[in-house]
Amino acid sequence: MCNPEESLLQVEEVFLATLDRINRQVLVPLLEDEPSEPQGREYQRLLQQLQKSSQQLREVTEKSLHSLRERLCHPDAVGLESVLLLCSAEHVLRVHVEYIESYTSCMVVQAFQKATKWRSEYWQVQRKALRPLLWGMSSEGSVGAALVQVLRQPLTYHVAQYVALLPSLVDTIGDHHPARELVVHTASLFGNLQSFLRQALDQAEATQTLWHRLSSRARDALCTPARRLLQDSQGIPVTVTPLRAECVLLFDDILVLLQGHSVHTFDLKLVWVDPEHDGCTFHLLTPEEEFFFSFKNRKDQASAVWLWKVTQAVCQALRGKKDFPVLGAGLEPSETPTCRSVEYTFRAEGRLCQATYEGQWCRGRPHGKGTLKWPDGRNHVGSFCQGLEHGFGIRLVPQASEDKFDCYKCHWQEGSMCGYGICEHGTDEVYKGYFQEGLRHGFGVLESAPQRPQSYKYTGHWERGQRSGYGIQDDSDRGERYIGMWRADQRHGPGVMVTQAGACYQGNFRADKMVGPGVLLSEDDTLYEGTFTRDLIFLGKGKVTFPNGFTLDGSFGSGAGSGLHTQGLLDTAALPPDPSNTCKRQLGLGSFPVESRWQGVYGPFRDFVCAGCPGDLKEALLGFHVQSSRELRKSQEYLCRERTPLDDSAGRMEDILEEVLRYHEPEALQQYLTKALSSSLHPLGMLLRTLMLTFQATYAGIGANKHLQGLAQEEVKQHARELWAAYRGLLQVALQRKGQAPEEEEDTETRDLQAHGLVLPLILPSFYSELFTLYLLLHEREDSLYSQGITNLSLFSDTKLLEFLAVQKHLWPLKDLTLTTNQRHSLVKDKCFLSATECLQKMITTVDPREKLEVLERTYGEIEATVSRVLGREHKLPMDELLPLLIYVVSRARIQHLGAEIHLIRDMMDPVHTGGLYDFLLTALESCYEHLQSDDMHRLSSRWNSREPW
Repeated sequence: MCNPEESLLQVEEVFLATLDRINRQVLVPLLEDEPSEPQGREYQRLLQQLQKSSQQLREVTEKSLHSLRERLCHPDAVGLESVLLLCSAEHVLRVHVEYIESYTSCMVVQAFQKATKWRSEYWQVQRKALRPLLWGMSSEGSVGAALVQVLRQPLTYHVAQYVALLPSLVDTIGDHHPARELVVHTASLFGNLQSFLRQALDQAEATQTLWHRLSSRARDALCTPARRLLQDSQGIPVTVTPLRAECVLLFDDILVLLQGHSVHTFDLKLVWVDPEHDGCTFHLLTPEEEFFFSFKNRKDQASAVWLWKVTQAVCQALRGKKDFPVLGAGLEPSETPTCRSVEYTFRAEGRLCQATYEGQWCRGRPHGKGTLKWPDGRNHVGSFCQGLEHGFGIRLVPQASEDKFDCYKCHWQEGSMCGYGICEHGTDEVYKGYFQEGLRHGFGVLESAPQRPQSYKYTGHWERGQRSGYGIQDDSDRGERYIGMWRADQRHGPGVMVTQAGACYQGNFRADKMVGPGVLLSEDDTLYEGTFTRDLIFLGKGKVTFPNGFTLDGSFGSGAGSGLHTQGLLDTAALPPDPSNTCKRQLGLGSFPVESRWQGVYGPFRDFVCAGCPGDLKEALLGFHVQSSRELRKSQEYLCRERTPLDDSAGRMEDILEEVLRYHEPEALQQYLTKALSSSLHPLGMLLRTLMLTFQATYAGIGANKHLQGLAQEEVKQHARELWAAYRGLLQVALQRKGQAPEEEEDTETRDLQAHGLVLPLILPSFYSELFTLYLLLHEREDSLYSQGITNLSLFSDTKLLEFLAVQKHLWPLKDLTLTTNQRHSLVKDKCFLSATECLQKMITTVDPREKLEVLERTYGEIEATVSRVLGREHKLPMDELLPLLIYVVSRARIQHLGAEIHLIRDMMDPVHTGGLYDFLLTALESCYEHLQSDDMHRLSSRWNSREPW
């Protein structure tokens, strides 16, 4: 009797010879003729694949045979573990599986029967030659049926020999033999292969039988070489509701419901099996339909068989390959994966009709990240929830013109844009702001391309897709800016119009037109109160007040080419006017309450805090940042990645709230707020940046008009109050998350003190450029007189100026004047009180009013220290001594635009300093400023300059 190794050698020799004969007598002749019809070419392709698989099987068998011969010839030199069948068992197994799949694919579509018809006479002659390959089976029947057996029997017998001999090989080697585990593993693999082969053959036979039974229409729709029937309702009846199917077919890739001439197919990758069932019914979900499989008897296990097979088939389809060794085990069903990534094209009528979705799914609905594409070119990349766009997403909508798209980079909720978004339209318009139910709603900025002939920009509030509420619009074509109220996309309510020529109008609008009387301030400070045309031309009754105080009261009109004409009373006898009555007149105050101007900006933050600051809503409510705004040609995936990530260490809400608690003590609070307001990922920083945008839109460019200074300065103070309230909201949420008691609500006075004392100095730099420009324009006349005053005084030497200002001579620091040869005290300039002068000049190095006041306090200290040094004792300066010395220091410091500086400090000063030292020092500085611009000062300085030196 041969030992197992010798028997394996004989098995390999016989199988190799059989493969050679099959190739020579069957496969090569089958492939000799090239069929002309398309179906024949498909059969030819299957036979070619079978021959390729047969050749691979032959090669691996030959190598296995060679390794067995080496082992038997040199047992001492070649170990058992070097035998190919053992050391490369997985590879050998894979080659067998590929051959089985190629063979059964030909078998299912009857490729052998079809191929033999092309050369029927040849195969009739070859019938006798095939008898040795039939392994004792009858040769009756068609040649095609004989070929099926010729290719099937040798393989079946060969695998059975492996299964019989490998366990015998295990028995012949000791328990401690180094190759024992390898042999045991190989025996197990080929045992599984035998089960797989039986199942594959059974499924192929059942599938082949089914194709004969189906109508030609159904067969043409369903028949493919790789498809296998797993279950048929003819064998185990099932009722499907709501669709009454006559036949239910479960294949390894699709579920089929036959209803009359209709064939309904469902991709198993998109079939969800509900694990909950009552023994007689179970539930299936698909992207567009859902079914109930019902069975008559709970006891006959029909429900369990169908449930098990459908579940296992779905799992197998998702894996993309057949189960090995067999399809499942037992009747206990596993659960199908809830979440998957598959592509599907919707068929049912509706908004998704013919759209293709590729991405993540959950229980029959797009859920997670995915891409949705419509046939008309629309596509959406982003997040989905239960079948609807939900979360951040980017949608491209093609326009009629070539290469033009509307690009929506937005947050979505239940299929509609909701929250913050950026929309770039094919018309070169860009909208950045908030949406609700797909429409612009809340705060937003709509801007046209600058190169357009009639460019415009709107910054303000929207309601249901229309401008409504407080908003700012620039009309570049007319050179105008409108600041005021809107309704239904038209100017409606109180408004201020500023022109590029410097004119400023305030009045009421209705349906986009000026109605009723208004106020017009021209650039030369002429004031008109009355009615106007659209082009701000006087029309009707009105009153003009000229800068020199004259008034004209009457009726105004204009004729074609005749210019302005009037009929009224000109009053030239009026007293000289106070220039500040007209040139410093402020518009808009009272018409637009400061606390209600930018509710569309504050509102989303309040909503965010009220919701408990959820991290997943942070971006939708507070906005995101995109590095580049006009990149429509880039892929949407790139645009998604282009957003600044909000889940890093700097932007995670959990970390932000933790930090709020760590730094909410008074000594650390300023440090925390400074950091938070400067971060583009912190909610407070996001809010500040949006407020900066609104401020620039209102007061930069055309809006840099002195008559808007009042609006601007009260707006900055309101922003400080709102940002402090925002911080307090974050603190309360942080305390609640830690289970701590919230802090008591602040009263209005405390809230204002904190906002002015703590927040205002931190945010003022963000608004300073536009705000200070308004102060410059408003106080331009006073600053001009002040500049003339210090220019006159700059001609004085130090001693002459001290004498002119009536500074007592015992206070003069003459020791500070270092004289050169032939030089007198009266020729030296800019040396006295030099430390105080240099100190005061530092006022312009900061924008913080408190720091400016501290500079002023140090300047006063330097003056007093110099006087004390001169006197040789400590000396406190009374007001009558301080004022002339301070005038001297101010004139020598030569600070430009001192009036604008003083008024900004006064307006933005912390209220706690009112009536205190800082208030006193600022009042003294104001007095110096007024002295330096007075007419008396100018006349006296001119006369003193003509006197002999002191």
